[in-house]
Amino acid sequence: MREEPTLRIPLGILLLLAALIVYAVVIARYAPGLIGDWPTWIQTVIYLLLGVIWLLPLRRFLIWMETGKWSAPDEQAPRQ
Repeated sequence: MREEPTLRIPLGILLLLAALIVYAVVIARYAPGLIGDWPTWIQTVIYLLLGVIWLLPLRRFLIWMETGKWSAPDEQAPRQ
């Protein structure tokens, strides 16, 4: 646990918010033109996948916000 507050958390939250806005705008701008003529059920699956994909880098980003390193402390220990 940290003893002193850092700017990583508020800056990380702002960066995450900005990245999500950019991601949403890109998806909203380009996805309908690419998949707009496809069957509705396929569009639904694609939009569900796109709605979950942004979560993939989130774990490492949250670890960085908390520790300042890109991997968890238990991941850095050599395995024997």
